[in-house]
Amino acid sequence: MSSNVHSATEERSSARPVVLTVDDAEDIRELVVKTLGGRFQVKPAADGPSALRMAQENPQPDVILLDVMMVDMDGYKVCKALKENPVTASIPVIFLTGLTDVGDEAMGFHLGAVDYITKPINRELLRARVEAHVTLNQRKRKLEQVVSERTGELEKTNQQLVQRLARVVEHHEGPAFRNRIMRVSQYVHLLSQASGAKPGVAEIMMRAAPLYDIGKLAIPSWVLRKPGELDEAEWKMVKRHPEIGAEIIGEHKDPLLGLARSMSLTHHERWDGTGYPHGMKGEAIPWPGRVIAIVDTFEAMTTTQYRRDPIPIEDAAAFIRASDGKHFDPKLVAAFKKALPAMEKVRAKLSDALGEILDLDFTA
Repeated sequence: MSSNVHSATEERSSARPVVLTVDDAEDIRELVVKTLGGRFQVKPAADGPSALRMAQENPQPDVILLDVMMVDMDGYKVCKALKENPVTASIPVIFLTGLTDVGDEAMGFHLGAVDYITKPINRELLRARVEAHVTLNQRKRKLEQVVSERTGELEKTNQQLVQRLARVVEHHEGPAFRNRIMRVSQYVHLLSQASGAKPGVAEIMMRAAPLYDIGKLAIPSWVLRKPGELDEAEWKMVKRHPEIGAEIIGEHKDPLLGLARSMSLTHHERWDGTGYPHGMKGEAIPWPGRVIAIVDTFEAMTTTQYRRDPIPIEDAAAFIRASDGKHFDPKLVAAFKKALPAMEKVRAKLSDALGEILDLDFTA
């Protein structure tokens, strides 16, 4: 959590809790201010539109006291609008009204109110109810803050584990591949963005990408590092790595690991059905697999391999363009053309000549 967020939280906790009281009767507003003013910072609003505006202002209310019977916009409509707005949805609403019918109370609770106080107002009861709901809301906010911090720490730890597992694959393949996973992750992010994916999707694609080739851990390193052509038995071993990778990752509800498994299993499938391990075709191939297929090909062709030297970037790009509708999804080939200038910059920045950049944060 940033220092700005911490300071805002500390400032809020040290200030008096804020109560927004909404009533078109001035005497009721004054009574609430007089009753709660010593313990709380009370903000009065005379109508619904003013209340909706003030509920979004900083500092936001810890509790809203809301009259039902108001001209133009009644309390039910105000409550509904508050609960439909993500900015104000979590603020507790207490109806403060002369209506005593059970149906009226039920309507208020149905709309999301947490309590119902009837008029004429009992000042001691009002203070006690408001105090209780302010305390509950503050505890809830504190718990949400702790959960958010712990979740962020867990996500960071998980991402570090993913990166380290990817490093194991690089070391298993050999020193020629020391920056490959960082490049692949950036390529995946750029290609996803160029294809029109939402920022959050491009981000999680990038975070999942390091595990796409983890199945190679099950292939003997001497096979992966063999300088000559592979024989039939060796090639059969290599072709098993997508399924092995999917098995290593396993099936999870976690979105990141689900994407990683999909990438691992399908990154050698081909648009025309000639790929492996299942010979999937066209849009039957999951989209993450279609993305990583282009990235994996581009990476393999433009970096040093044990069995071949790298080829110029323009030649690799020409091959991918020529494979439009054959090996690769035509829409993603079009996206690759848009992403290529940025991918070239990544290639230059993260060349293997830079050595092992173990702590470079390629998720930023």
